Amino acid sequence: MKTLMLAPATCLLGLLLVAPRAHAQAAWPDRTRVLPDKLRQVPVGLVLWHTPNPAYPEPNPSQPGQYVWRHSTAVRADVADLQVVECGSFIWYNESGWQANVRLSPAEFAAQFGCLQGKLAKGRTYTYPRNYRYAPGQQLYGGDALWYILATNSRGQLFKGIGLMETEAQPLSNAVRTR
Repeated sequence: MKTLMLAPATCLLGLLLVAPRAHAQAAWPDRTRVLPDKLRQVPVGLVLWHTPNPAYPEPNPSQPGQYVWRHSTAVRADVADLQVVECGSFIWYNESGWQANVRLSPAEFAAQFGCLQGKLAKGRTYTYPRNYRYAPGQQLYGGDALWYILATNSRGQLFKGIGLMETEAQPLSNAVRTR
C-alpha cells in the first residue's frame, strides 16, 4: 500500500526536478518541493478557490480579435478573523516552473475583494468577481496560476490560503471536440 501511495508523489517530484531553473529560481529554488518557498511552512487558515475552474478563452467583446479567460476568485478565513498581509500568484506556463506573477498589497486586495481594510471576518466569503486573464491578439496559451493569500491573526501568527487556477489554451468548444 505504501508503494502505491508513494508512486504519484514520486512521479510529480520527478517532473518537477527535470524543469530548467532559469526564470523561476528566485520564486521556486527548491525543486524537491511543490510549493514556492514563500508558501512553505505556513499553516493553512484560509480557503481559496476559483470559479469556473478550469477557465477557457472566449472572444473579448470589448477588444475584437482578443481573448479573455473569465473567472472569479474567492476566499474565506476559517481559523479566526485575519488581517491580509499579501495576496498574489505564481504562474506555470512552461518548463521553467513557478514564476512570480501578481502581487497585491493589502489595500489592493481590499479593493479587488470588497474587503474593508483587508480584514477577513472568520467564516465570511470575499470575492474578486472579475479576476480575468487577457490575451493580446490571438496569443492563446494554457497555464496554471497558484494564487495565495497570507494573513495574520490578532496574535501575529501567519496563515495562508492557496488555490490553483487552470487556464486552458483552446476555447471550450475546441477543447471538447478534441477530447
